[in-house]
Amino acid sequence: MLILLPPSEGKTPADAGTPVDLSTLSFPALTQARQDVASALAQVSAQDDALDQLGVGATLVHEVSRNTRLAHEPAAPAHSIYTGVLFDALGYHSLSKPQQRKADAAVLVISGLWGAVAFADSIPAYRLSMSVKLPGLGKLASFWKPHLTAAVAPHAQGHLLVDCRSSSYAAAWVPDPTRTVAINVFTERHGVRKVVSHFAKHTRGELARHLITRPGKAPQTPAQLAGAAGEKWVVELVEGTARKAHALNIILPG
Repeated sequence: MLILLPPSEGKTPADAGTPVDLSTLSFPALTQARQDVASALAQVSAQDDALDQLGVGATLVHEVSRNTRLAHEPAAPAHSIYTGVLFDALGYHSLSKPQQRKADAAVLVISGLWGAVAFADSIPAYRLSMSVKLPGLGKLASFWKPHLTAAVAPHAQGHLLVDCRSSSYAAAWVPDPTRTVAINVFTERHGVRKVVSHFAKHTRGELARHLITRPGKAPQTPAQLAGAAGEKWVVELVEGTARKAHALNIILPG
């Protein structure tokens, strides 16, 4: 089982530590692409219109400035850098050591800067969304798609993929749909369903935690995943096709 997560928008910078060493990150075949994105990001972040190009507000000027010196910023494991609703709900630092090792092996974060990183990969804080278009590279989701297909798909072969990514990050890599289950979250009241945002992130983080902490073998099929999620929530499994991933709908009370 692999759990695919989007990065958090905000990051928690490391207080200290050595800078990122790209050669130590998972999927070394992505090294050149990572260098290309980091270089383009640094150039854009140094420009007067950097905030507009990166689609962020003036309150994030310090984070954008950090993009110009990522090669020298202290790095820390991705599970410490990525914070926010989903990652708080996953609660890596409250897991037992065996559970943390399980998370390190199971979780992949799809990133606009790094392409894909494992939870234990050491990276600096940065500001870059997958929806951004960088000069010379174009839209990041389109840029990363062939790279991730070549580098990550072989690693994912044979695994059940629990896809908790948001749409822009899901566009950067489309794994084997027969082995992929997209996680959707709805509220339901009086028979009426609504898509939720904040609670969806929280619930996906809770699901990741549940899959990591529950005893027994990890789910290996969509049906087994639905059974595991059904231990905590009302769920329904929508069967996929040869071209469309399965969907697991988690239904929260309205």
